[in-house]
Amino acid sequence: MKKGIKIATIGGGSSYTPELVEGFIKRYDELPVKELWLVDIEEGREKLEIVGNMAKRMVKAAGIDCEVHLTLNRREALKDVDFVTTQFRVGLLDARIKDERIPLSHGMIGQETNGAGGMFKAFRTIPVILDIVKDMKELCPDAWLINFTNPSGMVTEAVLRYGKWEKVIGLCNVPVGAVKSAAAVLNKKEEDLFFKFAGINHLHWHRVFDKDGTELTEKVIDALYGPNADPAVVVENIKNMRFLYEQVKNLKMLPCPYHRYYYMTDNMLKEELEAFHNEGTRGEVVKRIEAKLFELYKDPNLDHKPEELSKRGGAHYSDAACEIINSIYNNKGTVMVVSTRNNGAIDDLPYDCAVEVSSIIRAHGAEPVNFGKFPPAQRGLLQLMKAMEELTIEAAVTGDYATALQAFTLNPLVPSGDIAKTVLDEMLEAHKDYLPQFFPKEAAVH
Repeated sequence: MKKGIKIATIGGGSSYTPELVEGFIKRYDELPVKELWLVDIEEGREKLEIVGNMAKRMVKAAGIDCEVHLTLNRREALKDVDFVTTQFRVGLLDARIKDERIPLSHGMIGQETNGAGGMFKAFRTIPVILDIVKDMKELCPDAWLINFTNPSGMVTEAVLRYGKWEKVIGLCNVPVGAVKSAAAVLNKKEEDLFFKFAGINHLHWHRVFDKDGTELTEKVIDALYGPNADPAVVVENIKNMRFLYEQVKNLKMLPCPYHRYYYMTDNMLKEELEAFHNEGTRGEVVKRIEAKLFELYKDPNLDHKPEELSKRGGAHYSDAACEIINSIYNNKGTVMVVSTRNNGAIDDLPYDCAVEVSSIIRAHGAEPVNFGKFPPAQRGLLQLMKAMEELTIEAAVTGDYATALQAFTLNPLVPSGDIAKTVLDEMLEAHKDYLPQFFPKEAAVH
């Protein structure tokens, strides 16, 4: 008989936490979470109290035997846990807004996980995740780390490569949305389809098959992007701009929504600049949505996840995290799209890098489904972006300025030369408080 499970959630004051709690409640019969520790930092204390009290109400309303603990002491929470989930944001939403506004002020894409903003999110996040791993090695050496902190793929690779921690799986909600979207346009149930995803986080492609093995990819492309298409919105935080039908048709695979930044850079930049000058960047919009959510969460009678959470972007993240934990704990063999070590699944990328790929989740972790080689159109962009990721991760760990500049130069969303250096310098200065690796002398003074 398996004992009850202890889980620690780093970034427990997140607006996503109610979805995580809901996921554990509905799986309680096969996934008996007896202790859930919600961890945050001093700046997140108020949100942790609000969302933590709501989590306690949800558990009570469900009538399950689970204790919810709230703490600002990460080490206390990590002691002997079975699973650690990470959903934190270094620098909070204000840092995201800088990631968006500074590049846009120089006429380039400003986005949370792509371009200059995505690289800076990695610079701030990777040292923190490696610090968490250091604590885990001491306090819960057998635990699994389920990461959905963005940029999820780079964070996962940093844990594997620099943290030397094998029991890690990265997660993103975008493939979940893609599966729902394809099932809807085909008018079929998700479980009656098979999806083959491959690439890296926020830059994957996928194919769709039915139970008889018939490929339906082109049907979905026609339904979503053809001349008569009325494409469904897949991701809340990306403008649903129409891909060029001829180009996607030629790929013979479905792109992920984030491909718009690479396939339609000019249009996406134009749309972002318009928002920048009017209602504000996506980060500013999210800040307003979050404020409303936390007002809802304060209601002492609210004991279930509110509908408004779906507008936050990132819906289904937490539920997918619960399913991964469930599949590891019960050795279920569920097929899910996760970031994990490549191990040869994608022939075009290094064996030891992290890829986002359809995988079978068992007690020993994620077993990636072999994808093979990509055609040149996908391969060229994928290899360039993976090289950029490797440089970004290295710069995040070492704080080496030249490596960071090299990553900026390689990124297709950052103009090279003087402008790359100007934006890099401006963003380093703006995020100085969260980048001690780049400012070692100043850190030593404090």
